[in-house]
Amino acid sequence: MRGGGKPREGIMDQESILFYDSPPGRILIAQQGAAITGLHFFNETKSDEAVVRETALLREAARQLEQYFNGKRKHFELPLALEGTAFQLKVWRALQEIPYGETRSYAQIAQAAGNGKAARAVGMANNRNPIAIIVPCHRVIGADGKLVGYGGGLDKKMYLLELEKLNL
Repeated sequence: MRGGGKPREGIMDQESILFYDSPPGRILIAQQGAAITGLHFFNETKSDEAVVRETALLREAARQLEQYFNGKRKHFELPLALEGTAFQLKVWRALQEIPYGETRSYAQIAQAAGNGKAARAVGMANNRNPIAIIVPCHRVIGADGKLVGYGGGLDKKMYLLELEKLNL
């Protein structure tokens, strides 16, 4: 037991992480069990429970990211484990439906998630998106077309949107 917590069941229950150096910045990719559980630009803190360890799935995620950044991949094919509220899960599913190279407004995502009046709640769900890029919250913009809010920073959001437009 670590720090008085419950004992770990085994190595596959422990979160594994890999760092990937992408053109817009370092990315932390996390896996627990047989699924990707996190993808963040590394301006956030990592879990004390996480261990830097390459796994086949993390290497595959890095390979697919490399293809994405080289303009060769428009859809990710990775098992994801998203945990959130029912509304967050609806928002994250709606984000995955935004086509590569396109954007949607917060209001459009609220409508797709079943509550057209929940644009602010969509913004909060985007902010809590645990798997950036693959669950493309960078494709959500303000109703006026302006770039607003992105956990990795607006410079990274702009980079991702420009990358996708260049590779349509």
